[in-house]
Amino acid sequence: MPISTESAPPAPSFDNGHLAQLLAALPVGVAIFDRTLRYRHINAVLAASNGLPAADHLGRTVIEALPMLAGTVEPLLRQVLQTGQALTDLAINGKSSTGELRHWLADYMPLYDATGATDGVLAIVRDITTEHGARGLARAGEERLRRVLDQLLAFVAVLLPDGVLVEANRAPLELAGLTLDDVLGRKYWECGWWNYDPAVQALIQQAVQDAAAGTVSHFEVQMRARDDRLVLIEFMIAPLRDEHGAVTHLIPSGIDISQRKASEEALRYSEQRFRQVVENAPDGLTMVDERGDILLVNAGIERMFGYRREELAGRNVVTLMPERYRAAHPALMAGFMHAPSARDMAGRRELYARRKDGSEFPVEIGLNPVPSSEGMRVLATIVDVTRRKADQAALERALTEKTVLLKEVHHRVKNNLQVISSLLNLQARGAGEEARHALAESQNRVKAMALIHQLLYERNDFSQVDIGIYLQRLCRLLQDAQPRTGVPVTLRLEIDGPVALDLQRAVPCGLLINELVTNAFKHAFPEQRGGTILVTLCKNANGAAVLRVEDDGVGLPPGAEQGIGSLGFQLIPLLVEQLGGSMDIERDHGTRFAITFTPETEVA
Repeated sequence: MPISTESAPPAPSFDNGHLAQLLAALPVGVAIFDRTLRYRHINAVLAASNGLPAADHLGRTVIEALPMLAGTVEPLLRQVLQTGQALTDLAINGKSSTGELRHWLADYMPLYDATGATDGVLAIVRDITTEHGARGLARAGEERLRRVLDQLLAFVAVLLPDGVLVEANRAPLELAGLTLDDVLGRKYWECGWWNYDPAVQALIQQAVQDAAAGTVSHFEVQMRARDDRLVLIEFMIAPLRDEHGAVTHLIPSGIDISQRKASEEALRYSEQRFRQVVENAPDGLTMVDERGDILLVNAGIERMFGYRREELAGRNVVTLMPERYRAAHPALMAGFMHAPSARDMAGRRELYARRKDGSEFPVEIGLNPVPSSEGMRVLATIVDVTRRKADQAALERALTEKTVLLKEVHHRVKNNLQVISSLLNLQARGAGEEARHALAESQNRVKAMALIHQLLYERNDFSQVDIGIYLQRLCRLLQDAQPRTGVPVTLRLEIDGPVALDLQRAVPCGLLINELVTNAFKHAFPEQRGGTILVTLCKNANGAAVLRVEDDGVGLPPGAEQGIGSLGFQLIPLLVEQLGGSMDIERDHGTRFAITFTPETEVA
């Protein structure tokens, strides 16, 4: 019986009861549409998948029953109705009446009337939402696994049991400048990583065969990288079994150990050099742990203490100490470990060590903390200073003898100069006036030189003279040497800081002051007039010493120049030159001499 196109057409020409039973028994979703594409029959499986009771489908079009699916399903149904051609294996994705996203696999087949005309559509629909989700999860898992593998620095591949490569991660491909297409489907040992050497290919092929037989292989081998560079890797290949224990795949993997091997070699070389340095060091070296137990000694320790290194290994370092040091050592060791730093163990104290035979000898000990993975270690450097102590004592004796000798020399020079001064004084008594003045000036020069040797004798420092102290005594001598008649002339001294000179320059400096002050006494104040002579000593901004001699007398006569005139005036430029300085003269309101020179670095 044909399907009517009226609003409520009759069912096709077969028994409705049998049809309902048939539809209900099918495990897949089934629906029948009439010529107007209205639901005439639908089983419970498809109705549940659509999210709508079966009764709510009947007599309604797809647009009316499932508006969210109509845009996809209705054109397909109309195509079958118009062409009479079946559409199979259609993937339908959309939302059910409940709004849930679902996935179906559908076949739409035409139904014919008695005349052979297309009279309706039979829809056979399988809900694959669950399967689709599982496949999606599987694909997502595979993609995540691929991303993880590609991020690994390790070299990973997947082989079939016969050695054909079916997968490889990014690391080995990029290392060798290969693409996945270059190696897919090829025997693993024939790939570009290994084909640089037949012996290496044979080694990899044997490992593949062993893995296919169920054996894991693990060894080091060189893999070829781009530019024919060889990279040492730690290689392993293992079988992958299914739930029945059968080998289904082989998993080769590798790690680039070139850098690690280079680091290990560098470490071995460093350790070897360290041991050579330690062993060949002229001093004694020993390393102890946090408790003070000896871990290492060198040949220097053996020579110094008379022990063999086997005797000292594991013993506490107090073995090498005299008895009087041992009780205090644990506390000192704990203090060092609390704040470890390189330091001298003795400080200002003398230390002694104890040999195997019980004898003691003086030592210097340096401590250096050495952090390690097993805790703090201490490297102790022990130096036998017996010879140094003896040399130092001999040097001190020689220095003492030299000091006594130099002191005696300066004392004798000072005495001899005083004898000369006394002879000049005796000679002046019977001389005329002019000769007496000349002899007095010479006597002052001798006294100036004798004073320097007196200071050196008194201070036990023969390298330099403190000019400030020297000037104090020299000015006192010059003031006392002037006759006490008429209006007095005052000699003042002002010193701003210490200035030192070596003996070679101290003598011309003293003679220079003597000449300048004596000339001022003699010529600056004629006709019994009084006045002041000022001697100052200071340093300028550049650190140079400035020595000034100035007076408020009548001043230098016109035409008077240094180097011309009396003996004293002739000596002045020579003495300035010996001092290594320069001199300026000012003539207004008296006379001012300013001598600038470089002093010693500091006063001892």
